[in-house]
Formats: sequence, C-alpha cells, structure tokens
Amino acid sequence: MDPYKVILRPVVTEKAVAMIENENKLTFIVDRRATKGDIKRAVEAMFDVKVEKVNTLITMRGEKKAYVKLKPEYSASEVAARIGLF
Repeated sequence: MDPYKVILRPVVTEKAVAMIENENKLTFIVDRRATKGDIKRAVEAMFDVKVEKVNTLITMRGEKKAYVKLKPEYSASEVAARIGLF
C-alpha cells in the first residue's frame, strides 16, 4: 500500500499526547485494510524513523487506530512537532 494512503490522520487527545511524552508512542487513524507491517513501513517512510512495535484496534466508530512505538533512539515528541501536533 502507498504510505500516504495507509495513515489517514494523527490522533490528538489527552491520552495520545501523554503517550507521546511518556511512552515514545504516536497514535494514528489508519486504513482498515492496512496490516501492522504496512503501518510500520508507512511511518518509517513518511517520518524517517525506525518503529519498534505496532498495536492496532478497531474503535467503536469503526475506525482502525494504530499505536506506533518508536525505537529509543528516535523521539516521538520530535516527530509530533514536525507534523504540527504541538
């Protein structure tokens, strides 16, 4: 899948911002058909970082949410600032 079609938008909630600061995780709404591998490749390609782990879930609204943990040498806060979350 095209990386720019996998990630639909970032999630900006109080919980998501706390995860950026405390756990080095970014949260995105992604295409329902995207696999964890697709999400990992998309984040690595779009933001020039390395991903340690991807967790996904389907929300009550029927959207697919992805929690993306970055490797320790990369900063989720830095990426969030680049995409305009802060």
